[in-house]
Amino acid sequence: MAEWGEVCGDDARTDEELLAAHVEGDRDAFGILITRLQGHLWAVARRTSNSDEDAADALQDALLKAHRMADRFRADAKVSSWMHRIVVNACLDRIRRNKARPTIPLPEFDITEFADPRDEHGDVDLTLSIGRALDALPPDQRAAIVAIDVEGYSVAEASALLGVPAGTIKSRCARGRAKLAVTLGHLRAPAEETNS
Repeated sequence: MAEWGEVCGDDARTDEELLAAHVEGDRDAFGILITRLQGHLWAVARRTSNSDEDAADALQDALLKAHRMADRFRADAKVSSWMHRIVVNACLDRIRRNKARPTIPLPEFDITEFADPRDEHGDVDLTLSIGRALDALPPDQRAAIVAIDVEGYSVAEASALLGVPAGTIKSRCARGRAKLAVTLGHLRAPAEETNS
């Protein structure tokens, strides 16, 4: 009979040990690893994708790829970082595929200008505006900004996660932030505009 911790996925093995066990044939190890990392990986997929549907599809693609490529994992990074990079790459691949098969978007209405700052729904409107602004960025800039500004990775960590030089991360963030400042400029408080 399985112990309670095993049933609940509370496994004492490290991520690296679970991945190694998966490669060696442990049928449960990969599932335990994914259960442990799923919240983080979903957040990465959602922030890097244009929609929840794209995020779910990209995350599924990434998990299948990680499952198949587990034997190629090199222990020079953490398993969570390795999987983060696979998820980001799957999201960027899906964005590129979607651009090759364009759809006709529904009209966009920016309702944040009507939001009352005392209204709790204003926070939802703000989140939607920021999400749309992030979605409008080129995928490479969005991935860099999400890694640095949303998830709090250092430039060196983001460089390793995204597989590009640190200088590229810095320039992508700078260009992306400049575009976000223009796109979200209407959200500035009047006092900020006069003092700028």
